Amino acid sequence: MRVKTGTTRRRRHKKILARTKGYRMTKNRLYRVAHEAFMHAGQYAVAHRRRRPSQFRRLWITRLNAAVAEHGLKYKTFIHLLKTKNIALNRKTLSELAINEPDAFAKVVDFVKSK
Repeated sequence: MRVKTGTTRRRRHKKILARTKGYRMTKNRLYRVAHEAFMHAGQYAVAHRRRRPSQFRRLWITRLNAAVAEHGLKYKTFIHLLKTKNIALNRKTLSELAINEPDAFAKVVDFVKSK
């Protein structure tokens, strides 16, 4: 006697189709296409989780460059001066300071610029 896979297959298909809800075109309707899209989405998610920290670092550097330019410095000179003055603030903290606390950031820049 053979085993029919009706309920098992339907459950498996419904699970994949539920997870691909919102995908475009037939990727949210047809199981075979949806399953392939779901597998690729997982691969993209892993790759982009690895990439996220460097993207944030790039964002912080861009923000810092803009903020420091207002004070007449370049990003690389600012970072170099921070290192020589032994100020251990990371790029994330500095960019948050530049956005949310411009007065405090200006004091940091003035301290770094002073001889």
